[in-house]
Amino acid sequence: MAGELYLIATPIGNLEDITLRALRILREEVALIACEDTRQTQKLLAHYGIRKPLVSYHEHNEATRSAELMSTLERGESVALVSDAGTPLLSDPGYRLVTAAVEHNIRVVPIPGASALLPALTASALPTDSFLFVGFLPAKNAAKKSKLEEFRQQSATVIAYESPHRLRETLQSIAEVLGERDMVVARELTKLHEEFLRGTAQDILQQLEDRPSIKGEITLVIGKRKKTAVEGDAGEEVEQLERQGLARMDAIKNVAKKMGLPKREVYRAVAVRDNSQPGSSHDSDHKRR
Repeated sequence: MAGELYLIATPIGNLEDITLRALRILREEVALIACEDTRQTQKLLAHYGIRKPLVSYHEHNEATRSAELMSTLERGESVALVSDAGTPLLSDPGYRLVTAAVEHNIRVVPIPGASALLPALTASALPTDSFLFVGFLPAKNAAKKSKLEEFRQQSATVIAYESPHRLRETLQSIAEVLGERDMVVARELTKLHEEFLRGTAQDILQQLEDRPSIKGEITLVIGKRKKTAVEGDAGEEVEQLERQGLARMDAIKNVAKKMGLPKREVYRAVAVRDNSQPGSSHDSDHKRR
């Protein structure tokens, strides 16, 4: 019988943020632990008195190490995969190993726990009904701006990770591409110097102006695109015509002509209005955590 592959979330700062189940599996259920940096994981294990063999598993050895770990699993020994901090595979290595395990009918067991994106989102005071996690933004400014362009019409809250030394440049790019959009910079989550900076990108740049340097892990939470007055009026007018019995596309054509707007803008306004109404599809789904 093959072993099991456990994907175990580890603390992103505060060492108390690990589940009892994760500790039990690390201590009793696995033959070895695959981790990004053995020195980092050893600190966590030492804190809880856990002694297990460690092997490195990172972006530079993922291909060869995945094959070795698959051999271990196929021999019947279970393996834990952990990141330096947070949940494996979220902007961290592991996809290749999980894919191989599934292809070989090896059971993959997720052990949920810490992750920077959800604490940042829930404490941001920005909408949580619909969100998009995009991992790390591109390092080069041109590619970053191109990526941000994809979010211009986004009706969901966007969450991204960023390096502290690129934060100022990224905030400037957000201001240029996305404009006056509410956002939050969450820094050093769960750690001693945890901090939330709120406002527009320009507001936050001003808050950072007197700091000689920025340190720590950074999570960006970017609010939804703000609906313009014209879009609000257009969406409302289409809704009123629909209540009077007019088909949606006919109502859109009517409003576009009346307001002197391209039909695509009126259609977009209607879509934004639909997504913001109570009882839309995301409200009817079963709640999950």
